[in-house]
Amino acid sequence: MTDTATELESLDTDREVLLSVKGLKKHFPIMKGVFRKQVGAVRAVDGVDFVIYKGETLGLVGESGSGKSTTGRVILQLDNATEGSVTFDGIELTQISSKDMRKLRRRMQMIFQDPHACLNPRMTVASIIGEPLVENSDMSKAERRSRIEELLQSVGLDPTHANRYPHEFSGGQRQRIGIARAIALHPEFIVCDEPIAALDVSIQAQVVNLLKKLQKELDLTYFFISHDLSMVRHIADRVAVMYLGHIVELAPVDVVYDDPKHPYTQALNSAVPVPDPLIEETRQRVILEGDVPSPANPPPGCVFSTRCPIATERCSSEVPEWRSLGNEHWVACHFAE
Repeated sequence: MTDTATELESLDTDREVLLSVKGLKKHFPIMKGVFRKQVGAVRAVDGVDFVIYKGETLGLVGESGSGKSTTGRVILQLDNATEGSVTFDGIELTQISSKDMRKLRRRMQMIFQDPHACLNPRMTVASIIGEPLVENSDMSKAERRSRIEELLQSVGLDPTHANRYPHEFSGGQRQRIGIARAIALHPEFIVCDEPIAALDVSIQAQVVNLLKKLQKELDLTYFFISHDLSMVRHIADRVAVMYLGHIVELAPVDVVYDDPKHPYTQALNSAVPVPDPLIEETRQRVILEGDVPSPANPPPGCVFSTRCPIATERCSSEVPEWRSLGNEHWVACHFAE
């Protein structure tokens, strides 16, 4: 997306932009030989542009390996960007020092995918949730204890269980602990990196409802990463669709699900089961042929051209323009109208 296109998008609404991403790239070098010479690069994120408005939830969906989690990590500077800019509340994150970034961390947090792997098994729940309070505040021990109990209550856990260890909790409860840790410092922005992927289906809705409740109570802004389109529909205000390191469509949630314009978005939607058997029997599915190309060797032109059911010669040679269809609907396809 050009700077002009980004400006046009921001003019689509009067809402305040909290985070702006322009031309973001993250390439991982491929090294070979005795002298570890670089022979190529994995283009995990290959030039993405979007804004996130204050108080909203922007969903990011796509297949595994499309670059969703890498995008979230680069936004929070857990990985350094290869190219591009990430601006949070007017601050260019790719240019500031690690010391200044450390100060900003209290305003930007992350909820990780695996609640078991991201919690230290040797620490009690009180220590896990209290760790950011120790590092980033001058609370007394009694004040920290009171805050920890308050956080546990806010995520639906019993404060009397604060001295237990992570293995004594279920997967859904462990994710609630991770959420409590993420909101401990009153952040404004949270990257939710597939927070429900490792949970049972019966628990997923509970966690999503908790996130929505906390967003309303604490005025949070979410970047919600997931491969589950049906769940994203319940929490997101707008949805970005990612394929092979590129965002191919971005629109309000109802538009993405009811009137998608990009063939890849249409294929993803057709794979989501519909609870009505009559509709399920009659609706048409879009079956994609072939495998996802390697991000180390993406196809020329449109990255989706090798699997697109409507691709022409133009698609394999010319990169589609990222253009507006109006009403905050953006798409990168030659034939989307």
